[in-house]
Amino acid sequence: MKTEHKEPTFSSYKNDPKFYDEIFDENNKVKDVYKTLLNLYSEHSPQDFALLNNKAKASFFNQGITFQVYGEHETKEKIFPFDLFPRIIDPDEWEHIEKGVLQRSKALNEFLWDIYHDKKIIKDGIVPLDLINSSENFLDQMIGLDPPGGVYNHISGTDLIKHSDGEYYVLEDNIRCPSGVSYVICNRTALKRALFGVFNHYQTHTVTNYAENLLEIMETVKPQGVDSPNCVVITPGVYNSAYYEHSYLAKAMGVELVEGRDLFVENDFVYMKTINGPQKVDVIYRRIDDQFIDPLEFKPDSALGVPGLLAAYRRGNVTLVNAPGTGVADDKAVYTYMPQIIKYYLEEEPILKNVHTYHCSRPDELKYVLENVHKLVIKPVDESGGYGISIGNKLTKEEIEEVKKTIQANPRKYIAQPIMSLSTHATYIEDEESFEPRHVDLRTFTLLGKDKSFVLKGGLTRVALQKGNLVVNSSQGGGSKDTWVLKK
Repeated sequence: MKTEHKEPTFSSYKNDPKFYDEIFDENNKVKDVYKTLLNLYSEHSPQDFALLNNKAKASFFNQGITFQVYGEHETKEKIFPFDLFPRIIDPDEWEHIEKGVLQRSKALNEFLWDIYHDKKIIKDGIVPLDLINSSENFLDQMIGLDPPGGVYNHISGTDLIKHSDGEYYVLEDNIRCPSGVSYVICNRTALKRALFGVFNHYQTHTVTNYAENLLEIMETVKPQGVDSPNCVVITPGVYNSAYYEHSYLAKAMGVELVEGRDLFVENDFVYMKTINGPQKVDVIYRRIDDQFIDPLEFKPDSALGVPGLLAAYRRGNVTLVNAPGTGVADDKAVYTYMPQIIKYYLEEEPILKNVHTYHCSRPDELKYVLENVHKLVIKPVDESGGYGISIGNKLTKEEIEEVKKTIQANPRKYIAQPIMSLSTHATYIEDEESFEPRHVDLRTFTLLGKDKSFVLKGGLTRVALQKGNLVVNSSQGGGSKDTWVLKK
């Protein structure tokens, strides 16, 4: 369906009525919140946007705002694709999102405490024991361990979509090492540089206060007896896909960015090597996966971690952000129990909806999935970045048979969901030099500390840049937009 628009920039914009379009309503009229913005953008010609797009790309390149894509035969470094048209979320809509993601983060923290301590939710028959025991991310080393401040998931990334019914649904919870917040901040900076004038017409919340809130959260969970904690960010190194983010956040917080080789443990305390001698470290924001953080406890050949780190953590002499073992709670199979988890721990109804999910370890659900692969999205429970996903209606008959074999070989590893109709948003397409609708999602960022919480008023709107594609991850060729949360 073509949206008639007199301005040349949007004259060819065609939205599909099957999907919820965030700019235009069902009558192809511009929604009120976007009217001013669309008029401002329509003052620019397609050639203007081509020039602005190139400037934005050059700016990202010069700042080193890149990410790694891991291929089968090689690893490529790419500029993070940035779209010039921002997404706008009105205050009431945001209030609903913020309450919902905070509720989920708190419930997940309670869940993690319970399964590593009393296991009440298992004893009461809400969550099955084998679901936890069979999770690759459940760590025996964390049983009975009390993290400082009682917080496991200090940082949570919640992925949301807006369905064709106009409602938000949670696609998944990310609480191991959620990434992407640096791109939220860089997107805002890039848009201000390219089109500063548009900000004069909207009152938007800042996103540049994330780092100060993260540091404050980290300081609230300092080890006992520490007055002024020394915080660091630990990275796997420059070849990691999110290295730009690690370095950005360390710089923004004013703390040291370290690698495993920069730290050592002595008498169950962690120290950083400096030119002035050893310096004690109290809080570590880790961007290294569990299995690599301590070669004495996990992978013995890991060169990324710090020998003895878990022993220091177990003694309460250092805080790890996020706690090891959090991955058991963002397992996509555990996601299926989130409504019950929220009710069990918080005695509240879930604010945000779950997508209906089939877990292939249940025989009746496995049968349904195998018979209906063609209309489902198949996801591995423990992957991230969009890897391993199969979208049924994009597969050939031969590929469907291969997916079935893969599921049957290890049903516990897979879940399936209906193919959701992600909303679309006007997106600048470089090859066409015009704006076209593309599918988007939203990753929000929630921080939990001791008696403190914070939700960034904004988020990472990710865009599937290929026409018709539903996978928005940057590792799968997706881009992102600046996300404006309006003030009341």
